[in-house]
Amino acid sequence: MLSIFKSIPSHMDYKGQKLAEQIFQGIILISAVIGFVYGLIIEQFGWTVYIVLVGFAVSCVLTLPPWPMYRKNPLSWQPVIPETSGESSQKPQETLKKKKHK
Repeated sequence: MLSIFKSIPSHMDYKGQKLAEQIFQGIILISAVIGFVYGLIIEQFGWTVYIVLVGFAVSCVLTLPPWPMYRKNPLSWQPVIPETSGESSQKPQETLKKKKHK
């Protein structure tokens, strides 16, 4: 049962994140404007809130899952450099002598 969940991709590339953010903001803005105008016309603030909440729900469905349109530009990582046995396992900062301040 858990292997089904592991097969679902759960990542998004950087351009996909930017696109998702733009879509999210656009839907929220459009629903807010439509909700405000509609609520102003019928003089019911509750309808404004409902329309904005529907816009929020739609934007969440479109932007939160990692849809394939958000994974078109994957990063190409550098290959791993194998560590030789002659080198120390300490970080370069740890091998430097600490200077005493006077």
